[in-house]
Amino acid sequence: MTGAGDGGGPALRDPGLQPERTRLAWRRTTLSCTVTAVLAGKQAIHEGVTATGLLAVGLSALVWIGFLAVAHRRIQSLGAARPRQLSLRSAWLAALCTIAFAGFGVAVLL
Repeated sequence: MTGAGDGGGPALRDPGLQPERTRLAWRRTTLSCTVTAVLAGKQAIHEGVTATGLLAVGLSALVWIGFLAVAHRRIQSLGAARPRQLSLRSAWLAALCTIAFAGFGVAVLL
């Protein structure tokens, strides 16, 4: 087997625990986004159905779906022998969704 350091071509990826840890991190983050979206929806309904509440629920759902799509794509790509890097667009989308959910979380608490 040739490695990247000996000039014989790229080394095979070590299938150790790192890909599994990364997959679990994406799943934990997706779960926390789901909980935030559900709590935002619950809070909007608890206060009575208003246009603002419906807008908040709609935005939460949209952000959740966006993050879920990025996370699912990333989790699937980690199963490959040589996974692609996370694209800049996906990284920005994940970051923006995370920031939006932080805002939704603060709004739920207030």
